[in-house]
Amino acid sequence: MGRIKTVPIKSKTFDIFEKHGDILSDKYEENKAKLPTLATIKSKKLRNVVSGYITRLHKRRSKEDQ
Repeated sequence: MGRIKTVPIKSKTFDIFEKHGDILSDKYEENKAKLPTLATIKSKKLRNVVSGYITRLHKRRSKEDQ
């Protein structure tokens, strides 16, 4: 069982993923490094949660494409 994401985190993540999905990858560390240039996120914890969720969405999308 994973940690449940709240609505603001999901909406912010989906916005970033739709706009910059081609720049982001399925690597957590790369997404974490790129995220401050793509969006303004106030806290370190929130940045980590969003980058982890972006990674998960990217992996899910690539799995569906196969």
